[in-house]
Amino acid sequence: MKLARRHFLQIAGAAAFAPAFPQSAPALDYPTRPVRLIVGYAPGGATDILARLFGQWLSDRLGQPFIIENRTGAANNIATDAVANAAADGYTLLLVNPANAINATLYDNLNFNFLRDIAPVAGIIRVPNVMEVNPAVPATTVPEFIAYAKANPNKINMGSGGSGTSVHVSGELFKMMTGVQMVHVPYRGAAPAVADLIGGQVQVVFDNLPGSIAYIRAGRLRALAVTTTTRSEALPDVPTIADFVPGYEASAWFGVGAPKNTPAEIVDKLNREINAGLADPRLRSRLTDLGGATIAGSPADFGRTLASETEKWAKVVKFSGAKPE
Repeated sequence: MKLARRHFLQIAGAAAFAPAFPQSAPALDYPTRPVRLIVGYAPGGATDILARLFGQWLSDRLGQPFIIENRTGAANNIATDAVANAAADGYTLLLVNPANAINATLYDNLNFNFLRDIAPVAGIIRVPNVMEVNPAVPATTVPEFIAYAKANPNKINMGSGGSGTSVHVSGELFKMMTGVQMVHVPYRGAAPAVADLIGGQVQVVFDNLPGSIAYIRAGRLRALAVTTTTRSEALPDVPTIADFVPGYEASAWFGVGAPKNTPAEIVDKLNREINAGLADPRLRSRLTDLGGATIAGSPADFGRTLASETEKWAKVVKFSGAKPE
């Protein structure tokens, strides 16, 4: 009788611990099938380029295809919603970008809460925007531009890639911190805004550096400053706005997120492999060509970035009165 009872207790004890093993096994073997990396924009832009660079890297490192899926529309919200509502198993990921932090305040009725529903996995890079003017504008420095703008309130047109984009809110932050008054002219993308800047229809744009650097080097646009706190290796002679407006900082940053409750083992595995990519000389060289600075770190580090950026841009969105287009 005692033997039977002891045998029963041993079986019961083993059964109590058995569920733990199947739960951890998928994380140890991950991935065992293709992974979708969702991008909220059309192919060819900075977000898509980064997704494809790291999708290939992760495919090579982890032995399963990382398939880039472009889910465009609603200023990145369709893609984010798809990932927020996906299974938390590591097989659906999001290429996170500044729109996620900006949209948290810009939109009132989203079906998700970005900071709650997207788990940070890893940061990739920060890319500076560049404050650039048409060469006809009588200003060659940021202080000269501020003086010119204050002498001509609401006579300067500030182009952007649309309300709520990083190009827009970078300019709104500049207005907020300097007190200058400019008229915001939104376009359906930064490229047409830059085209009209070259043509003189608008006078200033705070564009992402990769989209404008060729025009700056050709002398068709004048770069006054970059928006990050340190100079860009791509334009080493161009100062930062913070050199003249202390505390100013704006940039386009990118990383990877996953649905909330994704197993920590999977998040950590992806984080290690993405950080390995950031340290790889060839991949790092590609990122430098894009004008970016790597932001390697832990999931918690990237989470702190997302929280601080969301809080920061909430103030700017409210100041600007921006509304979804």
